[in-house]
Amino acid sequence: MTDAILFDMLKQGLWAAILSAMPILSVALIVGLAIGLVQALTSIQEMTLTFVPKLAAIGATFWLAMEFMSAAFLDLWRDNLIPLIASGAA
Repeated sequence: MTDAILFDMLKQGLWAAILSAMPILSVALIVGLAIGLVQALTSIQEMTLTFVPKLAAIGATFWLAMEFMSAAFLDLWRDNLIPLIASGAA
């Protein structure tokens, strides 16, 4: 296996990881900003007010995006890694 093949596989694996993490991270950011805005406007500084809704939103997003996330990794495996292993380049 050459360095170019290794670095290309690493790049594609990191890209698949970024794509699969993007829905959860974006929902966590949006919910965190919305709750922070509500806390700033109402002067309520309760820690569970930030933790529980964000945890629920992340859990729901994970459940909804599970098919997309697994498809990203399965596509990486099926389209890139298995042909590389089958060709004997690994």
